Amino acid sequence: MLSDLKIRNAAPKSKPYKIADGGGLHLLVNPSGSKLWRFKYRVLGKEKLLSFGCYPDLTLAKARKERDAAREQLAAGIDPSEARKAEKEKRLEERERVFERLASEFLEKQKNDGRAESTLKKNRWVLDMACAEFGNVPVTEIKAPTILKALKKVEARGTFETARRLKVMISAVLRYGMSLGWIDADPTPALHGVLARPPQKPRAAITDERELGGLLRAIDGFNTGQPTTRIGLQLLILLYPRPGELRGAKWDEFDFDKAVWTIPAERTKLRRVHRVPLPQAAISYLDELKELTGYGELLLPSLRSSKKPISDATFNAVLRRMGFTGDEVTAHGFRATFSTLANESGLWNPDAIERALAHIDKNSVRAAYARGEFWDERVRMAEWWAEHLNSIKQFQ
Repeated sequence: MLSDLKIRNAAPKSKPYKIADGGGLHLLVNPSGSKLWRFKYRVLGKEKLLSFGCYPDLTLAKARKERDAAREQLAAGIDPSEARKAEKEKRLEERERVFERLASEFLEKQKNDGRAESTLKKNRWVLDMACAEFGNVPVTEIKAPTILKALKKVEARGTFETARRLKVMISAVLRYGMSLGWIDADPTPALHGVLARPPQKPRAAITDERELGGLLRAIDGFNTGQPTTRIGLQLLILLYPRPGELRGAKWDEFDFDKAVWTIPAERTKLRRVHRVPLPQAAISYLDELKELTGYGELLLPSLRSSKKPISDATFNAVLRRMGFTGDEVTAHGFRATFSTLANESGLWNPDAIERALAHIDKNSVRAAYARGEFWDERVRMAEWWAEHLNSIKQFQ
């Protein structure tokens, strides 16, 4: 058996020699004076050697603990050398499993799942902020304080909603990492309530019928830009979709015989197919538009590429050119215009109006009993809305 005194007194010789301690553990003394711990064992009749470290960095007591642990692995049918090799490879792999790599794989998965390009672009932009802060950090080392520091930097710029979205996206990436086995837990729930809540500001919308009449006349008379944009605005008011749904609309989504526009699930906010009844006025606008863009796939292609839709800023930019400020009206606000005036008319079931807007009742109990599309009522409501808008144009 070895002792610290015996080890210290072990002088180097012209050739390496070993001093046994027991249980397969021995100390190798080299001519250079270095003293190295070795563990000799057999697996399937084959002799193997495992290095523990050098003395005095690894003391006799610690070397014996290493030996005992290795013998326990052998008793369990585990080769200590292979276990150490696997652990080393795992540590190397974990060092390569950094947040930026995981975020990239997460975005690729979203792309393969059919997420809209506009959504992918926004998510990529948000995650770039996280990558700038801890992109090269292994995901196993990312803790709540690390994430909070990144969020507070964004919040300090006054971009509160961006900070909140960043938190959501970081959590989504880390939960994806959990599904891959990269990490065991997502630390972002610990940050609940730490971000400031900005005051909610609804999108500007015109709900006064006289003012709406002025807007409708201005749109009809718009002739300083592309006629496709003018028709796009007319359809946006008439059909009240989300602007992104109209911008990305394709001709094959429209059934003119049945007078219905079917928006596929991958292009809707709630990832549910949404059908829109087409009043005669909408079909007239679409016939006009088809003469301009019917050669391609998209209703409203970009001037730069027929394969891409107009940008998400186009509709609002045209409204500004017509003299309407962002505090007066926005493209998305046309949905609020329809909702307000349709509800105030007292002619329509509020549930039918909500379904027309592709909303889902937040009350789970009510939602369970209101699964219908109210299709027949929505068809009548679509024609009423078209006629009502036409009459509003006459208001002076």
